[in-house]
Formats: sequence, structure tokens, C-alpha cells
Amino acid sequence: MQRIDAPEILDSDACSFAEVQAALKTLGRINRWFGGVRTTQSLVERAAETTGKTDLSLLEIASGTGEVPLLVRDRLERRGISLRVTLIDQAHSHLAAGSNSNRDQTHRTPAVAADALALPCRDAAFDLVSCSLFAHHLAPERLISFVQEGLRVSRVALLINDLVRHPLHLALVYASFPIMGSRVAWLDGLTSVRRAYTPDEIRALISSSAKTASKMEISRHYLFRMGVIVWKGD
Repeated sequence: MQRIDAPEILDSDACSFAEVQAALKTLGRINRWFGGVRTTQSLVERAAETTGKTDLSLLEIASGTGEVPLLVRDRLERRGISLRVTLIDQAHSHLAAGSNSNRDQTHRTPAVAADALALPCRDAAFDLVSCSLFAHHLAPERLISFVQEGLRVSRVALLINDLVRHPLHLALVYASFPIMGSRVAWLDGLTSVRRAYTPDEIRALISSSAKTASKMEISRHYLFRMGVIVWKGD
């Protein structure tokens, strides 16, 4: 199945605020039900286990409402791991949709609108830099730039949680329309699968470009998800 790169509706920020909220709510449900939250959780747990740290700072790129890292934070807190989350998204409307949900009033999570390829952060500002369902939005050369920028800002590793492109995956998204609850999310889901990378493609791209990486781990997760850890080199 050849990769087909095409713009997604939410990327344009052209939807009404109500449509954005509905689509992000649907994406949140997909992440909770179909392995998205669990994939990021496993990547953070792996980083904590490898470093021996129980207190980690994490910068979530293209965070949307921030539901994925915040759910991971809450789950890890019960296991004795403290995750201090900061959110970055290019779209003000996505961050606003998250703040309006009032799900994070007790933690006052920092959030800022910024470009993922030009992060407003100093070198090694966070232990972990993470993203969920963002890598497939980037053409190969932009993905390389993002990996380099993520490694610049991280002290430990860059974590990538994304889809795996596969014909069966595309068929499942087509069949999911009755349960999606948002036409925008369904259409973007079809586009996302078509423009997603395979694990082999991700490995080849990062291996050839990430000069500051020491090693990389790629794992497969439930329902066509992959997790990538790019460890920070010296």
C-alpha cells in the first residue's frame, strides 16, 4: 500500500469551534479504546525503567487537548511515577478545546501554541519529547527535521506514537463511520492511514538522519499502532 500524502481537515484550522471539539472528542475516544493511550504509556514506562527515574518532564508536541499525555500521567501517578506535562500545539483552537473541557483543573498544565519544527525551548529542556498521531502529518524531510528538533529539546529520548499504514487498517476505518460521531474525524482518519508510515520506513528515515540519536527502538501495539523511542546520544 503506497503512502499518499494529503492535507487533513483539522490541520487547516478551518472548522468551526464546535466541529473541532466534536472531532477532538472522537479522537480522544479512539485513543482510549484502540491503543493510543496505552502506546504512549508503554513508551514512557520504558524510558522510566531504562533511566531509573521516577520523576520525568514531558513535552507533548501537537498535543490537541492533551488528553493522551494527561491520561498517561494519571495512570503512572498510581504506579509511583511523576510525569510533569507541558503541551504544545500549532492550533489555538485545539488547546482551547482542551482547556474548556476542565479535565485538568487540578494540575494547571502549561500549554502554548507553537511550531513543532521550531520549538520555543532551550536545548535539553525536557526529559522526554513525545507526540501522538503527529508523525504521519509530516513529509519525510519534515519528519527528519522534527526528529532532530525533538532530540535537541530532550535530555533522554524522543517518543513517537503513530499509526501503521496497512490495507486492513484502512478498511477498518471505512467501516467505523457509524461509531465515529464526527464526519471530520472519520474523513481525517482515512487520510491519516493513507499517509501513515510503516515501521521499516520510520526506521530507515530516522537511522539516516538523527545524528544525535544513540539508538532506536520500534514496537508494535494494538490495532495498527507503533511506538518509537529515539534515545538521545551524547
